[in-house]
Amino acid sequence: MTRIQFYGDRPPGIEGDDLPGRLIVLEGTDGVGRSTQVGLLKEWLEDRGYAVVDTGLRRSELAGPGIERAKRGNTLDPITLNLLYATDFWDRLERRIVPALRAGMVALVDRYVFSLMTRAVVRGVPADWIEAVYGFALVPDQVIYLDIDVDSLLPRVLASRGLDYWESGQDFLRGPGLYDTFVEYQTVLLQEFRRLAAKHDFSVVDARGSIDDVFEQLRDHVAGVVEGMALDRPAPEPDDALTPLRHGA
Repeated sequence: MTRIQFYGDRPPGIEGDDLPGRLIVLEGTDGVGRSTQVGLLKEWLEDRGYAVVDTGLRRSELAGPGIERAKRGNTLDPITLNLLYATDFWDRLERRIVPALRAGMVALVDRYVFSLMTRAVVRGVPADWIEAVYGFALVPDQVIYLDIDVDSLLPRVLASRGLDYWESGQDFLRGPGLYDTFVEYQTVLLQEFRRLAAKHDFSVVDARGSIDDVFEQLRDHVAGVVEGMALDRPAPEPDDALTPLRHGA
């Protein structure tokens, strides 16, 4: 059983003191490989008999589509943007995350309130205000931060989707081009992530390695968190449980 704790006051509608499930969060900047690792962890956990639900930013049916439409205009101010994201997060917490935890499932979350607070702070939003906004967030059983440097991040972003207006900080930075603002934005963003990682005692994984190397580290962290949970079916033999999952296998 996991004791229910919140970063601020208990929100209405979430009752009880214990949850049989586990809440595991992967944090990190865009392009660091979170979504790939969430997919691998989900497959690995389900293969070992755990029921898993995964969710991430903007996946709320209530607020997600509206955020996508609003961001296309490139005109949102930081306060409005963060209130939209707070609505998205609350809807997913209430409708998806907490019900999964009550059902004894593992909830894998691709970015939590820490990404939202980090983005807000570097845009000039007062840290105490944004922390109060997200005080209704449930304290996870584990937060794993995928750490990377800008020099290692940049080639990944360029090779995947290219430089993006929002992830280059162009909504508030006035540099000569996307490349310069990307480097500036990601530098201060990563600094803020590391500050939160130290403050909240995240588990930190070096994300500069291969997909398999990073997954092996994540698997070791997650294995200890889910130990003792009820399974949907019998667990594999111990030797099998330690066999690394090769990406693409």
